[in-house]
Amino acid sequence: MRVLIVEDEPYLADAIRIGLRRETIAADVVHDGAAALESVAVNDYDVVVLDRDLPGVHGDEVCARIAADHPLVRVLMLTAARTLGERVAGFELGADDYLMKPFEFPELVARLRALERRTQPARPPVVESHGVKLDAFRREVYREGRLVRLSRKEFAVLQVLMNAEGGVLSAEALLEKAWDANADPFTNTTRVTISNLRKRLGEPWVIQTVPGAGYRFGG
Repeated sequence: MRVLIVEDEPYLADAIRIGLRRETIAADVVHDGAAALESVAVNDYDVVVLDRDLPGVHGDEVCARIAADHPLVRVLMLTAARTLGERVAGFELGADDYLMKPFEFPELVARLRALERRTQPARPPVVESHGVKLDAFRREVYREGRLVRLSRKEFAVLQVLMNAEGGVLSAEALLEKAWDANADPFTNTTRVTISNLRKRLGEPWVIQTVPGAGYRFGG
């Protein structure tokens, strides 16, 4: 999953980003509404975590424009609003969910994962294929019943590949979904991560290279 955090308090924004990366969620940060709209226009995000009270372009306008121009991108609005009327107004603008400040981080992660499932066909919490079982909530992977210890990035790449259900994903697509905006598109990071992932999962290989196209999970 890839998330955009739109929050004008740098300390809070960085804390959320660091926490999400620990949960194998790629996260970018911007601090105002105009930057948020620019970033959503050029990147493939699953969810936008949007502070409502933003400088410049207000969070309400950002939410409405994302809903109109990028209907597959989900919006989780962060707000100090306590009244029902204010929350209803946000939903009417296109917000998919609300989280009140201050909030508990595990709840944020749970809500993000729930929103991600709305952007694609429903999947069970545990994905299993070709002898590999991936549990996104426990961040555990098993190969033929054997626990496989993966780095956060290896786990993220495997999750993207397994969710593609046999589809071919280019290195660029993997970078887009499993890394954040700081990733160098000309790096060999994807190839190295795939290589390490294969070794950890063991033979027979379940991640195939499709020459000239990318990678896919399966035989």
